[in-house]
Amino acid sequence: MKVKHISPNTIIVLNFASVIIVGGILLFLPISIKGQGHISFVDALYISTSAICVTGLSPLSLSTTFTPFGKIVIALLMQIGGLGITVISTLFIIAIGKKVDIRNRNIVRETLNFESGKGVVHFVKDVFITTITFEVAGAIIFFFIFMKDFGALESIGLSLFHSISAFNNAGFDILYTNSSLVMYQNNVLFNLITALLIIFGGIGFLVIREIVYKKWHFKRYSMHTKVALSISAALIIIGMIAIKCQENISWLGAFFLSVSSRTAGFYTYSIRSFVISTNLVLCFLMFIGASPGSTGGGIKTTTLFVLFAGVKEFITGKKSQTFHFSLPKNVFKKACVILILSLTVVFAGTFLMLIFDRDLTLIEALFEITSAFATVGLTLDVTPLLSNGSKILCMMMMFIGRLGPLTITSLGAHSGISEDVYYPEGNISIG
Repeated sequence: MKVKHISPNTIIVLNFASVIIVGGILLFLPISIKGQGHISFVDALYISTSAICVTGLSPLSLSTTFTPFGKIVIALLMQIGGLGITVISTLFIIAIGKKVDIRNRNIVRETLNFESGKGVVHFVKDVFITTITFEVAGAIIFFFIFMKDFGALESIGLSLFHSISAFNNAGFDILYTNSSLVMYQNNVLFNLITALLIIFGGIGFLVIREIVYKKWHFKRYSMHTKVALSISAALIIIGMIAIKCQENISWLGAFFLSVSSRTAGFYTYSIRSFVISTNLVLCFLMFIGASPGSTGGGIKTTTLFVLFAGVKEFITGKKSQTFHFSLPKNVFKKACVILILSLTVVFAGTFLMLIFDRDLTLIEALFEITSAFATVGLTLDVTPLLSNGSKILCMMMMFIGRLGPLTITSLGAHSGISEDVYYPEGNISIG
C-alpha cells in the first residue's frame, strides 16, 4: 500500500501506536528506573499508553519507581498525547520554515476536529501558544504552593509536571503520598487552579479560541461553543451536588471531584471509601467526558446534548432549536452511533476483565474499564492488582477512548465509490 493512499485516521492511529511503543521502551530502560529496581515491559507499556492517552492509570507509584529521566519521559508523553503527534510534527515543520502540505493539514484537521483545512496552520500555532500559556501560568502558581512542603529544585519539577498533567487532563502525579492529591484537599488555591486547568484543557481548543477572540461575549459564540460551555457547567454542578449529597466531604472536594472525574482523574478524597451509588455517578461523569477537540476522552459533552435534543425532537415532533440554531442533519445519527459503540466497548471490556480477574466485583471492573475508555484515570485501587490480560485490555480501552470509537471503526471502512443500487425499504417494528 502506498503512503499516499493511507487515510488520515490510519496515520493518526499509527502515530499514536508508534509513540506508545517508543515510550514503553524508554520507561523500561535502567536509566528510567530508580536504584536496582525493575518493572515488567507490560507495566512500562501500560504507563506509556496511559500517558499518551492522557489517562493517568498506573500499576506503579511514579514517584518511587522512576528517576528524573523517567518522569521527564512521562511528562513528554503526556504533552505529546495532549497536543497530538500530528500537531507537534506540524509545529516542527513550521519551526524549520517549511510549508505544511495539504495532507498534513487534513491529518491535523482530523486530530483537532477542525471544520476545514483553511486556517489550520494558524490554529495549530494558537493551540501551542494556548497550551504553553496555561501550563506556565499554572506551574508558577503551583511552585509557590509546593515550596511550602518541598525544596526549590524539587518544587520546580513538581509544579511543571503537575501543570502539564492537569491541563492535558492526564491525572498523573509524582507526589510521594501514593494517594493522588489528598494532602492538598483543603488548599483552596491548589484545588481551584488545578480545576481551572482541567476545565480549560477539557472544553477544547476551538472553544478556548472563540473565548479569546470574541472576548467572553457569550451571544457571539458559535453553537458548538455555547453547547460545550453550557453542558460542561451543568455536569460540574450536577456532579458536585450528587457527590456532596452522598458523601461526607467538603463542597470544595465535591466540586473538584466533579471536575476531575469527567476527564482528569485526580482526587482529593479516597474514592475507595465511597458508596456504590457515588461510584455510579462517577462512572456516568467519566463516560460523558470532555468536549471535542480537547485533551479529554468520553463520548463528549456535545454528543450528550445532541442525544437529548434528538429524543426531545422525536417526542415533541418539533425541530430542535438551541441558542437560535437548529441541529445539523444526521448529527443525531452520528451521536447514536458513538453512544452504541461506546456502550458496546465498555460492556465488552467489563465482561472480559471479569473473566481475566475473577476476584473483582462488577462495580470495580466497570469503574476501571469506564475510567480507561474515557481516559480519566480514577480507580478503586485495583489497577496494581490487575493481571497482564486485564492490563493489556485496559491499554486497548485507553487507545480506543483517546482516538475515539468512530476513528477506530473507520479504519476498515471502504473508501471506494459506492454503487447507486438500493434495495426497497422493508418494515420492522421497534420499541
